[in-house]
Amino acid sequence: MSYPDSPPVRLADMRSLREIAESVRVRPGAGTLESVERQRLHDDAYFRDRGGFDEAFLDAFPVPLPGAGRTTGDEAPLTSNDGHVLRYSNFAVVMSASRRIALYTAVNIDGQASQKIKRDKDAWFYDDRIDRAHQVGEELYRDNELDRGHLVRREDPVWGPLAALANDDTFHFTNCSPQHSGMNQKTWLGLEDYILQNARVHALRICVFTGPVLRSDDMVYRGIKIPKEYWKVVAFRTDDRPSATAYLVSQGKLIEDLEFTFGRYKTYQVAVAEVQELSGLDFGDLARFDGFSNETVTEGRWHRQELDSWEAIRI
Repeated sequence: MSYPDSPPVRLADMRSLREIAESVRVRPGAGTLESVERQRLHDDAYFRDRGGFDEAFLDAFPVPLPGAGRTTGDEAPLTSNDGHVLRYSNFAVVMSASRRIALYTAVNIDGQASQKIKRDKDAWFYDDRIDRAHQVGEELYRDNELDRGHLVRREDPVWGPLAALANDDTFHFTNCSPQHSGMNQKTWLGLEDYILQNARVHALRICVFTGPVLRSDDMVYRGIKIPKEYWKVVAFRTDDRPSATAYLVSQGKLIEDLEFTFGRYKTYQVAVAEVQELSGLDFGDLARFDGFSNETVTEGRWHRQELDSWEAIRI
């Protein structure tokens, strides 16, 4: 094909892809980059009949969603005016309106019914059941060491007849939180692997709560405060009794400079009562079934145990 009426293209006529993207970005219309990102959303109809988190999952050991505690008033409301709990397949999320990330997530894991689904190319979506102003999207995660850290691990809710749907549900921005790649891909993943593999091997049913420690002095990056620590609370039944354990992972050293990876991460088994204090949430009776919570508090501190291996976890 020839274009006889078109003059030759000069170097000055050419534009970088960045320039083209920026010029397109500011123009309204269905073809803009912004509109493509806006289309990555799921609305009420998509989530119809999602069961969410089952508080009676452990039979004779009821495990309710955490109470709001001092976070009362910060829960992002559903646009339907039907509370603030986002229900997905086998898990639920409650968002922080002020911080635009989750206050906590809650997932049921059925080790006996667990399935393995191959991870496809990641595509993250907004959840249109809450206002977009309460969600952080791709703008936070581009060109740095931050991962879109799954709070509910992708494999955890993948069990039962809706396993494939549960897998897809974990890829919503409501379920991710800024985690340094060094922490997310090593420490957090190792702990989550250990929990899930034990659930599978021993055919356990487990309830897991996960969330960030939100502090007023957290570092601000691209307009978002980045949590230094993340916690996890795990509830299940052993052969003879209910059990609850809690964990705290720090990424404080890692996020001092998000353009480079350095520092050391630490993982602790801690008291459920300490997580309750740090998170501002109310975990009800779970501390009763956690030996760390029931140790004598010394100089205002609960007992902690740094974990040098997952086998060191005490239940």
